[in-house]
Amino acid sequence: MPRLWTETIAAHRDAVRDATLDATAALVAERGLTGVTMSQVAERSGIGRATLYKYFPDLEAILAAWHERHIAGHLRRLAEVGASVADPGERLRAVLRAYAAIAGEHRESGELTSLLHRGEHVQRAQRELRAFITEVIRDAVEDGQVRGDVPAEELAGYSLHALTAASGTHSAAALDRLVTVTLAGLLPPAER
Repeated sequence: MPRLWTETIAAHRDAVRDATLDATAALVAERGLTGVTMSQVAERSGIGRATLYKYFPDLEAILAAWHERHIAGHLRRLAEVGASVADPGERLRAVLRAYAAIAGEHRESGELTSLLHRGEHVQRAQRELRAFITEVIRDAVEDGQVRGDVPAEELAGYSLHALTAASGTHSAAALDRLVTVTLAGLLPPAER
């Protein structure tokens, strides 16, 4: 098959997939999880029902794919923030602030959360996130800005758990306070 043809088919598949994921997310936001059908997704996305079923067997599969794309976007956002700051301590602050902001954006319903947060894609993303935060902390430890008496992996777990409190936060000032308190727990013992 010619390369242009292959690229065109791949682009078409990506466009169908993105349209399906975007339409489903919009419908769930409007109508709730139980108020959405595959027929509505097909209509909203402009894709025939038969084509939709070639890509996804059911609504749960669409939502899982949407969530996986959503999580990947968060991980990219954190990596971009981390790459934009040279100083290890400031990088840590910026990454934790970005993570807290992401956590603060999520106010999914209990039913939707339980559906989306099962599956290998979530576990894989959590491992990736923890490894990334661990590396950022390790750099700050090596620079002397973060305590070295506790393994970086444990400090990453502490930070991520502490910042989940951001999901109930409603202001930028509250997010900043939460990040400041979390960072205080990472300081070398002599600096507290």
